[in-house]
Amino acid sequence: MDQTLAEKLLSSHAGRPVKAGEFVLARVDWMLMQDGTGPLTVRQFHALEKDALALPERTHVFLDHAAPSPRRELSNDHLFLREFCRTYGAILHEVGEGVCHQIMAERYISPGDLMVGADSHTCTGGGFCAFSTGMGSTDIAIAMALGKTWFLVPESIRVILKGELPKGVVAKDVVLYLIGKLGADGANYKSLEFDGGGIASLDMESRLTIANMAVEAGAKCGLFPSDEVTRAYLETLGREGSYRPFTPDPDASYLREVEIDLSSLVPQVACPHTVDNVFPIGDGSVAGKDVQQVVIGTCTNGRVSDFRMAAEILKGKRRHPSTRLLIVPASQRVLKALMAEGILEVFLEAGATLVTPGCGPCVGVHAGALGDGERCLSTQNRNFKGRMGNPNGEIYLASPLTAAASALTGSITDPRKYL
Repeated sequence: MDQTLAEKLLSSHAGRPVKAGEFVLARVDWMLMQDGTGPLTVRQFHALEKDALALPERTHVFLDHAAPSPRRELSNDHLFLREFCRTYGAILHEVGEGVCHQIMAERYISPGDLMVGADSHTCTGGGFCAFSTGMGSTDIAIAMALGKTWFLVPESIRVILKGELPKGVVAKDVVLYLIGKLGADGANYKSLEFDGGGIASLDMESRLTIANMAVEAGAKCGLFPSDEVTRAYLETLGREGSYRPFTPDPDASYLREVEIDLSSLVPQVACPHTVDNVFPIGDGSVAGKDVQQVVIGTCTNGRVSDFRMAAEILKGKRRHPSTRLLIVPASQRVLKALMAEGILEVFLEAGATLVTPGCGPCVGVHAGALGDGERCLSTQNRNFKGRMGNPNGEIYLASPLTAAASALTGSITDPRKYL
């Protein structure tokens, strides 16, 4: 039986060949929760009346959504999660270490793994060809207690990438274009599986960006095959021994196919208040709109390559006096690299404000909440009404290049004129 990537990965963890549409019980390699969903997950675990975690060394708890905590209630949640980790031996990642998805990518997840998380953007791990998905707190509690949980094997949509990206167009533009094409519910509980010659031109950090936003089309996961790009990236992390090649079978069955010519793309912008409300940069719906805040970072575009490309535009320049510029490294490792390469200095001299590694403004509980009527252009993954702490603010989504150019002009700007 020829299999898709999703079918292969779930088969290897269910202990038998599986196909789309089956319900399976599968062994889990990694489990995560964060300070937003974690307290409920822990309470659900307690409700199971289990004395121990099935895999404490593979159960990770992150204090990243309110980091550092802006108010007492969230601080008490942090205390609750710290105590859970002390009692049960789960791995705690403290305030300032970074976003759960980035740390799992840097240190733990590998091709062929199965990871579940009480966070919708757990699908980031699909960039490594790991079946990586967000689930509800009860499902995660069961995985923590048993080391396995249930899945409906998803049907797969094959996304064929052809050609190479032109100058000024990057991975964020690819995934925004795809979501605009599919719609916010166009891949509900499907596996988005990326294929085609264009994959070879996408580095691992680009793949992680695209996989991160698979859920914004409703997908269960977003999977790239693991190849030499994957292997080389793991080597830079000192984890080359965890590389395994994975590709779909030639005659695997897909629900549908979507083809994207990378060379034809232009910078994209998602307008309020849905991620699939996408327009090309020159469209009248976005071009020239004033923005009072620009955010570069978070789990979608907070990696070293994202800041490098933005710094190319900002070097030697200052942000617009009416526009705040916030930068949010996805991890301490990223922040250290920005310091070592002199990139952090470029941002600070451009008038940027450095936010603690973590989720930052994206989650809307601290560090960059919008005022009434303000517009923000952000590299984050969601622009729902109220997402950044104020239902009377507007959020536009774009690439780090578009964000950097817009910070200079104070309005949504095509970055290609600065390259």
